[in-house]
Amino acid sequence: MKIKILKRASAVMLCLTLAVSALCFAPSVSAAQVYDGEHLDVPQIRVVTENGNGTTLQKEDDYVNAQITIKDTDGTELSDAVQFKVRGNTTALSWVTKKAFTFKFAKKKNVLSMGSGKKWFLLANAFDPTLLRNYTAFELARELGLEYTSNQKICELWVDGNFRGCYTLYEPVQEGKDRVNIDIESNGGKKDFLLEFEAVTEEDDKTYLVADKRFRFAFKDPEEPTEEQQAYVQEIMDDIVAAIKTGDKAQIEQKIDLPSFAKYYLLNEYLKTFDFERTSVYFYYKDGKLYAGPAWDYDLCAGNAYPDFSARAKNAADYNGIFADKNLYIYLAKYGWFNEMVSEVYRDHYEFIENISADGGFLDTTYAQYKDVFERNYKEAGWNISKWWLNNYKKPLPTYAANYDYLKDWLDVRNDWMTVHFNPFGEDYKIGDVNGDKSIDVFDATLVQKYIVENAELTGEQKIIADVNNDNTVDALDATEIQKYSSDMLSKFKRVI
Repeated sequence: MKIKILKRASAVMLCLTLAVSALCFAPSVSAAQVYDGEHLDVPQIRVVTENGNGTTLQKEDDYVNAQITIKDTDGTELSDAVQFKVRGNTTALSWVTKKAFTFKFAKKKNVLSMGSGKKWFLLANAFDPTLLRNYTAFELARELGLEYTSNQKICELWVDGNFRGCYTLYEPVQEGKDRVNIDIESNGGKKDFLLEFEAVTEEDDKTYLVADKRFRFAFKDPEEPTEEQQAYVQEIMDDIVAAIKTGDKAQIEQKIDLPSFAKYYLLNEYLKTFDFERTSVYFYYKDGKLYAGPAWDYDLCAGNAYPDFSARAKNAADYNGIFADKNLYIYLAKYGWFNEMVSEVYRDHYEFIENISADGGFLDTTYAQYKDVFERNYKEAGWNISKWWLNNYKKPLPTYAANYDYLKDWLDVRNDWMTVHFNPFGEDYKIGDVNGDKSIDVFDATLVQKYIVENAELTGEQKIIADVNNDNTVDALDATEIQKYSSDMLSKFKRVI
């Protein structure tokens, strides 16, 4: 059981004052009013539509012709004709003024060194007041080693001369050499495939299958499968679900890639991804096995659900409890051996996960890097941070600082709960027991002191154990706390709850 000497103090409130304007009447701000290339702290994307109506486009308008200019932070530019449209489902609702977009080139282009592709997504993060949930989730997916995790770049967008604020550019989840590298052509198209778990949404241009008469998937690649391909995928998915239901590890690992399933589960369990039982959950079949991933769509996670909306939303908002035992994991999450695999993945990446919400950690450094961009999103583009967005989303707090602090604290306490539940270091693990002899004493303090003066090395796990004050640094303060404990100056360690 993980033990800590001290809980992290409440996160320091960020001093960011944001202008508040009505969402539906966001001002039209020209590029020159913000800056015109002098402060390229993030890439700039400028879209000019054929009819000049880009800011009023709706999803039903489909693609329109446009010209795009993408200027990187080093000043290099890519300019070309594209087709441009509104994308998404909830984010595409008519009253959501900050729309997400898709643009596609006639031929593949390498955009911002993210790889080559025709189609690209600009996510608005309209329902996440911190603008950080998707970004954090994708970086964690990359850290976990989930294959084909989309590259991402925080950018600023202009549409028909109107400054639209902060967006994140992504590669879509689709087949391709620089995307999801699967073979959908060989053997008459009966080899690899990419599916999206889709429990509810029905779209006319998509083909669906239901595995084991329970799990509904949409074909992503091939997009328009023949009847023969549909029958082929149906048989494989029914066979896979049947194997998973047995609970037999040896039988299951012949059908699915268990490491990817464990990593994907940990990602979505840690974040409590609200839609994990409904949509935007991907699986791909490659070389005879089903793999979990890639990661996608994390604006409604990490406590961003409105707890009074439904029982599911209440669970998603609470940092305690299991949540991601959905879709194919409804069986896997019940198996002790699978949870042991998840615990091993958690242990291997524990330092990164704990650092996400640590003071001076991932969130703090990411915010520091992009704080001016976030401020311009609200102050210059005029988006209203406290707008009541949608009934299943948490009502935003009045300031960016308050929303950021909430996210950081939620992830910190969620990691505490996960540590107790998955117990990645074993029942006898204690913060402070650096040498692993199940006793916290002067020998542990001495080892830390030797590490500080570079007379000893510590493994990654030992560094986590030595960081007793949880400030993401092993230093003299940690050695002092261990000495105090070994001298009975601290009566006990506090359990993480």
